[in-house]
Amino acid sequence: MLRLSKRSVSTFLRSGDRSFRVAAAATSISRSSPSSTTDSKGVESGSRWYSSLTNRKCMKHESLAKLNMKTNWFMGYRNESTAAASDSASQAPPPVEKFEYQAEVSRLLDLIVNSLYSNKEVFLRELISNASDALDKLRYLSVTDPELSKDAADLDIRIYADKENGVITLTDSGIGMTRQELVDCLGTIAQSGTAKFLKALKDNKDAGGDNNLIGQFGVGFYSAFLVADRVTVSTKSPKSDKQYVWESEADSSSYTIKEETDPQLIIPRGTRITLHLKRDEKGFADPERIQKLVKNYSQFVSFPIYTWQEKGYTKEVEVDDDPAESKKDDQDDQTERKKKTKKVVERYWDWELTNETQPIWLRNSKEVTTEEYNEFYRKTFNEYLDPLASSHFTTEGEVEFKSILYVPPVSPMGKDDVVNQKTKNIRLYVKRVFISDDFDGELFPRYLSFIKGVVDSHDLPLNVSREILQESRIVRIMKKRLVKKAFDMILGISLSENREDYEKFWDNFGKHLKLGCIEDRENHKRLAPLLRFFSSQSENDMISLDEYVENMKAEQKAIYYIASDSVTSAKNAPFLEKLMEKELEVLYLVEPIDEVAIQSLKSYKDKDFIDISKEDLDLGKYKNEEKEAAVKKEFGQTCDWIKKRLGDKVASVQISSRLSSSPCVLVSGKFGWSANMERLMKAQAGGDTTSLEFMKGRRVFEINPEHSIIKSINAAYKSNPNDEDAMIAIDLMYDAALVSSGFTPENPAELGGKIYEMMGIALSGKWSSPEVQPQQQHMAHSHNAELLEAEVVEPVGVDGKK
Repeated sequence: MLRLSKRSVSTFLRSGDRSFRVAAAATSISRSSPSSTTDSKGVESGSRWYSSLTNRKCMKHESLAKLNMKTNWFMGYRNESTAAASDSASQAPPPVEKFEYQAEVSRLLDLIVNSLYSNKEVFLRELISNASDALDKLRYLSVTDPELSKDAADLDIRIYADKENGVITLTDSGIGMTRQELVDCLGTIAQSGTAKFLKALKDNKDAGGDNNLIGQFGVGFYSAFLVADRVTVSTKSPKSDKQYVWESEADSSSYTIKEETDPQLIIPRGTRITLHLKRDEKGFADPERIQKLVKNYSQFVSFPIYTWQEKGYTKEVEVDDDPAESKKDDQDDQTERKKKTKKVVERYWDWELTNETQPIWLRNSKEVTTEEYNEFYRKTFNEYLDPLASSHFTTEGEVEFKSILYVPPVSPMGKDDVVNQKTKNIRLYVKRVFISDDFDGELFPRYLSFIKGVVDSHDLPLNVSREILQESRIVRIMKKRLVKKAFDMILGISLSENREDYEKFWDNFGKHLKLGCIEDRENHKRLAPLLRFFSSQSENDMISLDEYVENMKAEQKAIYYIASDSVTSAKNAPFLEKLMEKELEVLYLVEPIDEVAIQSLKSYKDKDFIDISKEDLDLGKYKNEEKEAAVKKEFGQTCDWIKKRLGDKVASVQISSRLSSSPCVLVSGKFGWSANMERLMKAQAGGDTTSLEFMKGRRVFEINPEHSIIKSINAAYKSNPNDEDAMIAIDLMYDAALVSSGFTPENPAELGGKIYEMMGIALSGKWSSPEVQPQQQHMAHSHNAELLEAEVVEPVGVDGKK
């Protein structure tokens, strides 16, 4: 087979008649087959034309212009033998085959069930939810067709547990299923009859009102295989005269359907599900455990749920007389003797109502009393104290849910535990069916993990998992609204006339709110009004930031604070001296988390927070600039002299504007750790000491030019800058400022030695007794005389005279 070269064929299309011409050299096909012949138009009879883009062919003896080709399609030409052409002409294009996906149904079902449900207990919740849907459907359809509910009037769910045989039977009097519905709903995985019913309601324009249907995914029924190796479903629909039985095993890929013929097993209407439990799961057949699961997961299903329970009542029975007593003398035959009895408990089995059909959060908040809210709180969360506050609200619109939130009276984990965000304080329901109370910050941030309550959503799927909660947009919207309601509830406590309520709350949960200042920047405006601190004008009672702002001086532009380990050390710090003179209020931050929380807030009501223990303290109009200039001129060189002596211990030496009675103070740099923060970081059990040098920042040594010690130091510099006593005084002054400013001395022993030396000089001979003084004076005189005698004798020895 030969192909024409690119140079021998030139192809172009005419857009008018959609034809093309081919010009080829006659010599380019000189290697054609012997059986090929050339027609009058110069085209070989044994050759075919092929499009490079389609499967269409040009038959021999036909003009190329007759081909109906699209504009701008380029053609390729190839030469074949006549035999090959005849074979290809007789062959049709290969057919396109369609295949269906194949799956191992038993393994696929196992994957679906075990990926959706990590807790085996939920199987009962799913089956009860399906039964509730069947009852809801019957109730809805009976409105237009009363004949559907004539066979059995009661709409309920009954659960029978056979502990000995490991069998659980759940029966509902709902709508039931026909044979075809069994095939469609149970024979098709992920086929939801409820979803079809909801779609039919949506399509029906006349259908209005709310519905309480729960399941919509068609996999809840198969959760029964988590605990059962065989499941039997016997169902009777009012639309059919026959009752059918569906049965399947856990590891099987098939199921059977048969007509029920046993008269003893005939039910008037509804569905009966029988679970034959696995050997390791027979503990679920305990009646008490069934009752506990119903109360936990399906407590608020809108239909009554009865469980088969053992009951007992007390009755009196006669006791036979003792033979020894019967031989006694019966003198009083005329009087009737009372028969002896005893109390015994008679045991029997009967149906017991297990759930409450009306959850409190579905009721109108105006109709619920405070006592009912408190009772629900104590019962739901096993508490014995009433909550500090509660909030009952309904959210509609983009996301619909109902909720009741509570502020507990005390912290259950202790006042110091603010990092345990994994609690069981929030119970999530989906259409009254309990889903989970195991959350890790999905509904509330860590600092609000102490809030307790219930949340009932209509938008979340019933088989919700933690991964769904973390990625769900609905949950994110719910979280924002729940947090807002929680803040409103806490704010209500703070504004209460009873001040003790908020003091009690702050004592238990104040650290949680401070943690929120660090972690939640979006809610700073909600958190800041709730904070409480001691201050220089309120050392016994905490004040709010609003109260601080109200007490501010007219010229004051910032909120001042100091961080320390106690109120006593804070109020005695030298940093406060000038501010106390000017009656400027200073907040005392005495808890370890306080300083970081305030630094995260940065400002409140356009007032910046300023740490008075750091450099460049600006007191605004309280400064006297002329006086400061004169002082700097007088003490400027003295500051440089002190800096030279201290060396790298300090970054600079400056004139202080915050001191009045202390000679000096050591302040932190504007961007480094404060003295209090350095102390806290050094005390960390797992702290990294290598970061201390990097984060502690610069230190500035400030002196008070009006103090007598500083005036003496200034005089020493002007008279003798190299005086050794002046140098020692500077070192001791720095060490004293280090301690009074809240820093830790690097060498406490050396500091102690300097103090002892100064004490020795100051106390030398001050309190000596009068008898001892003459003796000391005599000894001192004798010593001086010996020295004088030595001085006199020495020159005599040189001259040789006495």
